[in-house]
Amino acid sequence: MYDKHYPPGQHPDLPPPTLSKGVVGWFRTNLFSNIGDTLLTVFFIWFLYQIIPPLFEWLFIDSVWNAKSRADCWSKMARPEDAACWAFIKDRFGLFIYGFYPFEERWRVNLSFVLLVIVLVGVLGNILPGKKEKWLISACFFPILSAWLLIGGMGLAPVETDQFGGIMLTLIIGVAGIVGSLPIGIALALGRRSKMPILRSICVVFIEFFRGIPLIALLFVASTMLNYFLPPGTTFDLLLRVLIIVILFSSAYIAEVVRGGLQGIPVGQYEAASSIGLNYWKAHRLVILPQALQISIPGIVNTFIGLFKDTTLVIIIGLMDPLGIGRASLADPDWVGLAREVYIFVGVFFFICCFSMSRYSLSLEKKLGK
Repeated sequence: MYDKHYPPGQHPDLPPPTLSKGVVGWFRTNLFSNIGDTLLTVFFIWFLYQIIPPLFEWLFIDSVWNAKSRADCWSKMARPEDAACWAFIKDRFGLFIYGFYPFEERWRVNLSFVLLVIVLVGVLGNILPGKKEKWLISACFFPILSAWLLIGGMGLAPVETDQFGGIMLTLIIGVAGIVGSLPIGIALALGRRSKMPILRSICVVFIEFFRGIPLIALLFVASTMLNYFLPPGTTFDLLLRVLIIVILFSSAYIAEVVRGGLQGIPVGQYEAASSIGLNYWKAHRLVILPQALQISIPGIVNTFIGLFKDTTLVIIIGLMDPLGIGRASLADPDWVGLAREVYIFVGVFFFICCFSMSRYSLSLEKKLGK
């Protein structure tokens, strides 16, 4: 209706209806916009109601946190296996985290983890003071420093790598694979697009070889067959062999992801870089690669997540990752029969790590998109 207090065309905008804004508006738009959405919403609410309360009770409310054995744990329940027995995880928590690392030397593992967090926050975030270039230089020295802390020597008691295990081992393999495979993968992607036939052929053979063989087969080769090709009496640390294989395997996949990003760059970007006098290396460092890596972020992070989850394959060759620690602990007669708790604990750990990587990837995409 026409309002006499305002000339035509100058009436102020009215506020939106109450039912179309805020929480109520979001529910109406996303969950109850039509009959079909309403029925699906009601069904899933009923389904979650049937699943979540019993699961929450099994995990937390009725669970047992203090017990000396499985029998003691079940004796505190209304029925055996009626709730989770987290006393098992609590009893073996140090083993799950550090593996067989000497108890009195675990401060070195803790210090390495703290340094890792500081370096990651410095490189990936904008919270800590200092330029990105300095944090990147620090990241280059971090593997050397952490290797000295974990393995020992030069004032520290030596620790054999066969004592590494648990979450500590998973982080070592995962972080080393991620950090080492990215620069090698970028170099392989550039080499595969090179105009030099020999270099291009070498990169193609390398990439297709590692992409065509399962990681578990390569790990078997690293653990058993590699010694046959070494001089007699030569010792090659098993963990080092695994790290090399994991880095090379992941770099082949990163190379293809980055190559896809390079192919997505318009030809005009190459011509523009050439027109201002940039040579091949400066053009790629300043113009081409920043754009290609921005395009490739989802694929790169997806490869890293797959690599981090594939670290569980080392159990096949005798390295005691969290799953290996769990299986070995379940062989103890005092705790046999508690496999569900082990797999839930390990699954939550991997979910937290992988979900964090995916969320950072999304935030980085939004930041660069702006």
